[in-house]
Amino acid sequence: MRGARITVGDPERFAFHGDAIKASTVRLSHGFRADGRVRLRGVRIEDLVSFNDAELLGSGSSLMCVGMQVGALDLRFARRPAGSVNLRTAHAARVQDDPSTWPLSLGLDGLTYEWLGEIAGTRHEDVTNRLAWLRRQPVYAPQPYEQLASHYRRSGHEDEARRVLLVRERRRRATLGPAGRLWGWLLDGVVGYGYRPWLAGLWLALLTLCGSIVFDEYRPVRNKPGEGGPFNPVVYTLDLLVPVGGLGMRGDWHWSQAGVQALAYGLVGVGWILTTAVVAGVTRTLSRG
Repeated sequence: MRGARITVGDPERFAFHGDAIKASTVRLSHGFRADGRVRLRGVRIEDLVSFNDAELLGSGSSLMCVGMQVGALDLRFARRPAGSVNLRTAHAARVQDDPSTWPLSLGLDGLTYEWLGEIAGTRHEDVTNRLAWLRRQPVYAPQPYEQLASHYRRSGHEDEARRVLLVRERRRRATLGPAGRLWGWLLDGVVGYGYRPWLAGLWLALLTLCGSIVFDEYRPVRNKPGEGGPFNPVVYTLDLLVPVGGLGMRGDWHWSQAGVQALAYGLVGVGWILTTAVVAGVTRTLSRG
């Protein structure tokens, strides 16, 4: 139906109803124009379904492709469809699209693909655009993020895959209750939900620097005079921050200044929180990412 014009006079009506079609190729393209809805639910197309240079003017759901099985899907419309495009539970070996014609609302939950066309620009720009593509879903769903991350992994782009999964966790956080959001903010800030473990090293270095400066200015009192080596503020701070094992200095000293003693206790608490967040973030990454 290349170049065809279908006029039904009502954007709510079906202009093309093709549920369960089985064919080698379907071309609603190259000037195809429908002023009603197009529906291809549950179709089985061996090769190509093309909407290249098509105009879809139906309201509500301009294009319904739920459960579609297709070899290649070309969604490079002539202009943005008037309504939504629903691709839920569809599968395509290849998907080609154009950001300038993405609909305002996309149904992507359950969509799977083996190859996704790259958007012009660097890989950083490509993943930025693809995350904007996923945000066109009316409600949060984790599967489209996992599918996109899997696509980048298959292409050898691990950094882009981790970025997608990090955004998935941030979107999920918005759906949680107050306690879940608070814990999510902590995991994000400390280790980036396990996808940015180097953040924990930055926090450890910053806290070690701050503690060392304070403990170097205010000297402690030895618990057992005459025993042990000299006081080292850096080692002492690390001993407070690392809850497991220890460096053997924390129990040898105490502070006469209440404020400094409170700082020491605070670093112990922060050390436990930091360690818990690291373990939780890494566990989440291994189990879900």
